[in-house]
Amino acid sequence: MNSQSTTDFYSFSFHPLIDSGIQAVGYQTPTPIQAQAIPLVLEGHDIMGLAQTGTGKTAAFVLPILQRLMAEHRRCTRALILVPTRELAEQIYTVIKKLSQKTKLRSMTVYGGVASGPQIRKLRDGAEIVVACPGRLLDHIRYGSIDLSKLEVLVLDEADQMFDMGFLPNLKEILRSVPQKRQTLMFSATMPAEISGLAHEILHQPKTIQIANTAPVNTVSHSVYLTEREKKTPLLMALLEKAAGNSVLIFTRTKHLAMRLAEQLKNSGYKATSLQGNLSQAKRQFALDGFRRGHFQILVATDIAARGIDVSDIAYVINYDIPDTPEAYTHRIGRTGRAEKTGEAFTLITNADLYLLRIIERKIGKKIEKRSIEGLSLDMSAVAAHEHREGSYDRRRHGSGHFGAGNRNDGGSSRFGNRSRGRRNGSSRSSSSTHSSGAHATGIHSTGTTSSVRSNGRKEVTQ
Repeated sequence: MNSQSTTDFYSFSFHPLIDSGIQAVGYQTPTPIQAQAIPLVLEGHDIMGLAQTGTGKTAAFVLPILQRLMAEHRRCTRALILVPTRELAEQIYTVIKKLSQKTKLRSMTVYGGVASGPQIRKLRDGAEIVVACPGRLLDHIRYGSIDLSKLEVLVLDEADQMFDMGFLPNLKEILRSVPQKRQTLMFSATMPAEISGLAHEILHQPKTIQIANTAPVNTVSHSVYLTEREKKTPLLMALLEKAAGNSVLIFTRTKHLAMRLAEQLKNSGYKATSLQGNLSQAKRQFALDGFRRGHFQILVATDIAARGIDVSDIAYVINYDIPDTPEAYTHRIGRTGRAEKTGEAFTLITNADLYLLRIIERKIGKKIEKRSIEGLSLDMSAVAAHEHREGSYDRRRHGSGHFGAGNRNDGGSSRFGNRSRGRRNGSSRSSSSTHSSGAHATGIHSTGTTSSVRSNGRKEVTQ
């Protein structure tokens, strides 16, 4: 089958009961990764898929797995899908349930934070598809409550995130418990050296599919505001006025800040909640379901907790803290502008964050629009001056204004240059965040900027 000519799901010749599930969820035209991956998975190839969040990769591996398992019903674990977070496990499980609703295939989730008894009972009842987080799955393997000896398909989804969360040793232990003869599918937004090495170890003559790079989806307009640390929350409140009741996802660097910021927003009259690691699974699910159904307008989350958020109508993403990597930036921004809708993303930065902004811009291949709001953010000329100074430094050090592909600190890796450098810069945030205080935006500051007066009387400047 020529994947490039695939125009609808009927061309894949799925089992009629699977076609019924596809119709029920409203799938019509395959996304690029579905069009490319589904035929290859159906043919039995191992896959290395490079695709960012929101590209439809879940259905790209779920549908071929369902087709394979429909050929013969056996009450044992035949497909294992490994994911980094509970939220992502639930999201994939929901997709499986919807697509397999007309079949008799059994599926389940396995993750920590909940009682293991119900999981053990479902495993004994013969769940054929298991969506699991590595930690709890290893508990079941060690206690003998799961039998993977008849496994046919292994999927590693969000492999780079599992590595970032320290799951690589767990993954290697799990791999020792599954049959050597199997089909393996690995999906990752990025390809750091460690993931490339793991792929080389576990994939057999894989077909590589690359759908996107680190650039954010083109349905999202994004901009940045330079401010002082103590003015971040007032600036956030001003931006929320723009939301006008639409759904907003706010990212913070720590779970404690997520919790505190959500409380501040609630006290200010917003329907807000937080999604962070200190919550029990029941409370996490309550927050996520409430945000998805519109009971909460605002969800404040950390990067790890936000993995698996699948809400198609998020209008705004706000980075209260700038993310530490370009890949994290892309993942965050990709939470809006989904399902062919448009979205906006705002990032709040201090002077100490300017070096991160530069690296993100270089990695995504374009400048992010700089904006300011009178009285709450700093003069955008500060950014231009900083970029000029740093560009001169780079030219002296590396011979050009950009990191070279062979530079040891950036050399095409999926991480920012060198981590220790990032930590040193990060540790100085508090001392440098007050630099240039008092240089507040007071209208149009340089040639080429435009301004508008917001409903609250403040002037917003765009550069």
